[in-house]
Amino acid sequence: MALKIGLVGCGNISDIYLTNARLFRDIEFAAVSDINPEAAARQGAKYGLPVRTVDALLASRDVDIVLNLTVPDAHAPVYRAAIEAGKHVYGEKPLATTLEDGRRVVEAARAKGLRIGSAPDTVLGGGIQTARALVDGGAIGKPLLGLMAVLSHGMENWHPNPAFFFKPGGGPVFDLGPYYISALVTLLGPVASVVAVGQIGFAERTVTTETSPVRGSKIKVEVLTTAQALLTFASGAQITFLASWDVWRHGVPPIEIHGTEGSMRVPDPNFFGGPVDVARERADWAATQTTDKTFGVPNWPAQTPTVANYRGLGLAEMARAIGEGRPHRANGDLALHVLAVMAGILDSAVSGKPVAITDGCERPAPLGEDEARGLLAG
Repeated sequence: MALKIGLVGCGNISDIYLTNARLFRDIEFAAVSDINPEAAARQGAKYGLPVRTVDALLASRDVDIVLNLTVPDAHAPVYRAAIEAGKHVYGEKPLATTLEDGRRVVEAARAKGLRIGSAPDTVLGGGIQTARALVDGGAIGKPLLGLMAVLSHGMENWHPNPAFFFKPGGGPVFDLGPYYISALVTLLGPVASVVAVGQIGFAERTVTTETSPVRGSKIKVEVLTTAQALLTFASGAQITFLASWDVWRHGVPPIEIHGTEGSMRVPDPNFFGGPVDVARERADWAATQTTDKTFGVPNWPAQTPTVANYRGLGLAEMARAIGEGRPHRANGDLALHVLAVMAGILDSAVSGKPVAITDGCERPAPLGEDEARGLLAG
């Protein structure tokens, strides 16, 4: 039987969750809510779902899991409120905007015997899972070093309301770092320590999004918009992480990992698919395609699919795990570990000192093709 999902937060990201839910066997939306009644009414009408206040949804007996798609500052409060109401919770990244808030969320869920999960679930897609199988199979030998990079010129030229991206809890490390750090933890295991530098490239940003109701307004930048970090993994691997919204154009790949026997290029972890390139010793790159994988097939945008976008997969896998009584993969310990790494990067960039990562996690189990197909409804 599918678990019933109650949505809190009807912003931009809610569309893909509401659209993709029909793909999965173990989840079904029961209702939507938002502190903005108009946003909730719009999504309720669009998807034929009941609209409730946030308090009413949290108290609903027909809601098993709360899907927390609020802005980052509200993530931890909504997690805690849902846990207090006795609900499992799955949310967008990051888990919280401070490490202490993240710890309180995980502790509260554990005390009540409830599940919490968090995006990104892109690590369960065909791209990262194929890369993991190759790493585990020894395709590049023992991983030694690498580079991951998320570089652009920010959100003010495309997002309708980008101000929160430049406030505490935003910035490229907290907004996009979860994709990259979660991918590397999936591939290499947990991070042991970080050291970083950072800066604010532009003290003020101007909103230029054509459709924005605040187009032309100015945003005061309150977070680092560039961070350069060295992550040392418990395995001994060392990965350089570049995260910046101060870059006009670049040619840096999303992730490269170099091992004792070869090198690997990993596809963009913001998506679910993409080819994985491996070069053995001095040989040329050889691509492994992932379009034949259950969650690697391009499906987005719907009319002319070019990328694999299966957001909601982590929620569906969590629902299946609850029913089977086993750990789920996009779990609270992983999300807390990623939060600790991100907080450590920012702390190190400000202090100039290395930061040990003490909030550990287990490397999530791989998601094989048989299990992946079993999550689908059809």
